[in-house]
Amino acid sequence: MEGVPEDVELRGIIPNAFQHIFDHVALKGSDEKYLVRASYFEIYNEEIRDLLSKTPKNGLDLKESADSGVYVKDLTSTVVKSIAEIDHVMQAGKKNRSVAATNMNQGSSRSHSVFTIVVECCTTNEKGEHIHVGKLNLVDLAGSERQGKTGATGERLKEATKINLSLSALGNVISAL
Repeated sequence: MEGVPEDVELRGIIPNAFQHIFDHVALKGSDEKYLVRASYFEIYNEEIRDLLSKTPKNGLDLKESADSGVYVKDLTSTVVKSIAEIDHVMQAGKKNRSVAATNMNQGSSRSHSVFTIVVECCTTNEKGEHIHVGKLNLVDLAGSERQGKTGATGERLKEATKINLSLSALGNVISAL
């Protein structure tokens, strides 16, 4: 999803999304103000973890409210003002991801992760202020696991089981839609 960030032709969807967002913010009119925030969490063994927290191994709760819908309670949200800043936030969170070696991959992701970018725009005109909010969720799903190919045992096998269960549940949700 990241591609080769230094090469415009080989950049992935993530650096292109960052570029697009901040290119648009740079074109703002005098009647517009923007606020861009980023958050990053993973779902590891059915537990939600804040990858930007000082204690990323602590579990967080999934909540729902009539006003904001489904959200992760106490999730860190960081204000970013440039491509460099948002990339720094993502790289800091990636360092906290749950990864481990398997027979198929030395740096196998053991979790699903969601990097969320929220863009708020406040426009002012003769009728007053209007706030528009957009949200982009960049989701990285862990790949399905076959015990025979990965050689998973113990903790890796437990992780693989949870990964496969969650991917099956996601498949059922998509089929129901």
